[in-house]
Amino acid sequence: MEQIVILDFGSQYTQVIARRIRECKVYCLIKPFNTPASEIAAMEPKGIILSGGPASVYAPNAPKPDPGIFNLKVPMLGICYGLQLLAESLGGKVEPGTRREYGKGTLRIQDAESPLFQSLEKEIQVWNSHGDKMTQLPAGFKTVAVTDNSDYAAVEDRQRGFYGLQFHPEVAHTPRGQQILSNFVHKICGCSDSWTMQAYRQMAIEQIRAQVGKEHVILGLSGGVDSSVAAVLLHEAIGDQLTCIFVNNGLLRANEGDSVRDLFCRNFKIKLHYEDATDIFLSRLAGVTEPEKKRMIIGNTFIEVFEEAQKKVGNAKFLAQGTLYPDVIESVPIAGNPASMIKSHHNVGGLPEKMKFELVEPFRCLFKDEVRELGKELGLSREVVWRQPFPGPGLAVRILGEITRDRLEILRNADSVVVEEMKRSEWYYKIWQSFAVLLPVRSVGVMGDERTYDYTIALRAVESRDGMTADWVKLPYDLLERISNRIINEVKGVNRVCLDISSKPPATIEWE
Repeated sequence: MEQIVILDFGSQYTQVIARRIRECKVYCLIKPFNTPASEIAAMEPKGIILSGGPASVYAPNAPKPDPGIFNLKVPMLGICYGLQLLAESLGGKVEPGTRREYGKGTLRIQDAESPLFQSLEKEIQVWNSHGDKMTQLPAGFKTVAVTDNSDYAAVEDRQRGFYGLQFHPEVAHTPRGQQILSNFVHKICGCSDSWTMQAYRQMAIEQIRAQVGKEHVILGLSGGVDSSVAAVLLHEAIGDQLTCIFVNNGLLRANEGDSVRDLFCRNFKIKLHYEDATDIFLSRLAGVTEPEKKRMIIGNTFIEVFEEAQKKVGNAKFLAQGTLYPDVIESVPIAGNPASMIKSHHNVGGLPEKMKFELVEPFRCLFKDEVRELGKELGLSREVVWRQPFPGPGLAVRILGEITRDRLEILRNADSVVVEEMKRSEWYYKIWQSFAVLLPVRSVGVMGDERTYDYTIALRAVESRDGMTADWVKLPYDLLERISNRIINEVKGVNRVCLDISSKPPATIEWE
């Protein structure tokens, strides 16, 4: 399979580069900056991209790649720190800039024949983020574009296939950056448009069959996007060798259990074991108000219930999980970069460590948006593919204070109104998350001619790319009015609705 290798030097945008390359319908992998050249050569990449990073190439402990990568005779693109690294490694010179160049700039293309800039205007907007600058080109290189603050904003050694950009083409603030990256992977590296979800679907099915053979697989089905798409893909690959286990912890949204059984049992004909553990979960949560203790009880109980359910469905050698690519990317810590860390892949409830399964992880190389595309390819509905994230502990993190059946019923009914109105207005599919929170606050109200003393619902709606940061959404007033009126009129026990207008940080998306 054709692929591009991205070497990560600690940039906060490395994953964004990968997403942009995938959007060019070209497969790519992120590898640590110090990956041996021999390992990269064995992958037979069509091209290599050197990411940005927080370090200075002339610093004593600056991250450097295996020098052998410059002899692999494959096209190479350096971005920001990657450009400076390319220059410094090949005989050029990089020094501290007289002033930091940060934010928008205008790139003036001086060589329209450069394959990087084909189909682009002579001047384009770009986004910079650097303090150092190249002051001397390596032998064989020439300048192909400049900015007001850089005579070497884009350079190339076309004969050897080396290219460098001082700006960031991967970010949205460089509107034509996608075309630049497309030119690199298609025109320079010669990649075809082979990375599609249709092609991946067939490849994944073959890999699953080869790994599983005639053994049985179980999958913890939550009804969320990742587990739902995984269930349909695995069933297409191995049929009745797959059994899904759906645990109802009593903390689900209204009619969630019935909806999951309707979709997977009746529609897709997938074997599904339904375990109703509502009484167990709620009895253990009785009287508990501390958020972290709630989470621990729910997590530990889930493992216990899942173990018992697994015994009922029979022996299985494999456990399937919806682990995504961002969860398995390894980043080598780089001094001075707070974003650098080892990203360990997250297991569902810690099940594999406790239950001795071999793992089937068909999405280990996919981003979330690619899983959604695969879901559409597999025939899943819009409601499933574009479902908003729902927390593992369920409504427990949206009820502040003690979890009771009465409070759950109030929140379920309020939540149903929010989801229904958000979908009706199409806002549900435009934002990251929208939901109701039940506050342990009761206030006086008047309904009809009677005095009430009921609970308060907080409405939370946020926009985000990955859940790491988020901003509250300015929903239309008429939509907010409909939601508020319906909750107060239709949900017994609520007489007040408030809007949460805090961002993350300093607040979190969920309330607990």
